[in-house]
Amino acid sequence: MNSNKEQTSLFRRKPIAEAEDKGLKRVLGALDLTTLGVGAIIGTGIFVLTGVAAAKYAGPGLVLSFLLAGIICAFAALCYSEFASTVPASGSAYTYSYTAFGEVIAWILGWDLILEYGFASAAVASGWSGYFQSLLSGFGLELPHALTSAFSPEKGTYFDVIASAITLIIAFLLTRGVKEAARANGIMVAVKLIVVLIFIGVGVFYVQPENWHPFLPFGMAGVTTGAATVFFAYIGFDAVSTAAEEVKRPQRDLPIGIIASLAICTVLYIIVSLILTGIVPYQMLNVSDPVAFAFEFVNLNGLAWIVSLGAITGITTVLLVMMYGQSRLLYSMSRDGLLSPVFSKISGKGQTPAKGTWIASIIIAIFAGFIPLGDLAELTNIGTLFAFAVVSLGIIVLRRNHPNLKKGFRVPLVPWIPIISALGCVYLMTRLAPLTWIVFFIWLFVGLLIYFAYGRNHSLLNPNRKNRDTNK
Repeated sequence: MNSNKEQTSLFRRKPIAEAEDKGLKRVLGALDLTTLGVGAIIGTGIFVLTGVAAAKYAGPGLVLSFLLAGIICAFAALCYSEFASTVPASGSAYTYSYTAFGEVIAWILGWDLILEYGFASAAVASGWSGYFQSLLSGFGLELPHALTSAFSPEKGTYFDVIASAITLIIAFLLTRGVKEAARANGIMVAVKLIVVLIFIGVGVFYVQPENWHPFLPFGMAGVTTGAATVFFAYIGFDAVSTAAEEVKRPQRDLPIGIIASLAICTVLYIIVSLILTGIVPYQMLNVSDPVAFAFEFVNLNGLAWIVSLGAITGITTVLLVMMYGQSRLLYSMSRDGLLSPVFSKISGKGQTPAKGTWIASIIIAIFAGFIPLGDLAELTNIGTLFAFAVVSLGIIVLRRNHPNLKKGFRVPLVPWIPIISALGCVYLMTRLAPLTWIVFFIWLFVGLLIYFAYGRNHSLLNPNRKNRDTNK
């Protein structure tokens, strides 16, 4: 039993144990988790960021940017897999750091992930809106200009009604139940994979090898900056671990879902970026729909329309998994007493944290509707890289403090792989803009104020906590 001194410490740790049944249904298997991961990863990365990163940073060397980011993610994925199989509870990196480092570090990481999931969801919703409106225009349909984009009076736009609407539609789907959401996600993942394979199968015949020269127009510095930029494309595999308490066999299925989804997406990213830069000169790829643009470039307009439809489907799955991950993160932090009990209240036919999901979704919908978030991809990246670095180092601490844990998946070559993973993440963080760091630290500072004002006193680990039965 922990001493009172330990219980009042900022670094008080949760005991490691099998996740208790808190009302969430265990209905997901390895295939569900793999499609959940692919659903989160493939979307904005392939359909949007490839063009920007190629034109501004890496050129045809974009393939190396994806490879570098993928390798760093692979090391982090191994660490996530060990934690997920050892601590099969909702909350992902937040829960892992709670058991390894203690409460205040867990709060910092949880607050960081709220930033990642929330703003990433809003940014993805904005991207979804752009593709959907483009599709509508193909049928001669247009919304009132004032409702087509975020608040920008000089452009005559005030609210992106489509971005806000899709966010609320996804929230409704999530509150119907995780199995129903996973089933819908699986269908959409299949559609977008077919579209990606069509692009690969057709596009390879239009590759002009001379477009790959020079291969590194911006040098290796451009490749590394490109890797930091396209890291947004890999955000999502960590969301798989947030489903831990809804997985039938977490020790076996979680590592399979995490590693398999990352491997599938990395291979597809590399192939697509190679074909894309082979079809279109990299200087021309700074567009919002580079994959569809590539088909238009070679006069395959019919296929370009199909790609646009696939992009909408793909981005929908990303939005679904991001919002799912945030709702489960808020659920876990609330259940631990660090946030209001409303976020952990299970209700409805689907037995989901419905109220918390709706509250978070409405806030995301407001951000997506009013604020242009395209430039916040870097802020999302820094939050994710920070989380990956902490989880990687957490494996070393976990092994040292709990050498006799029940074995699930084990990271090989500890401590070297966790150290390489953490160093790789920190290096990519240094490639991000100074303004990104400033905003990131401001966000963490605000989070610490909330923790000391509310979370520390209401934590379930606080022996002096009042109304201890609030969440029961």
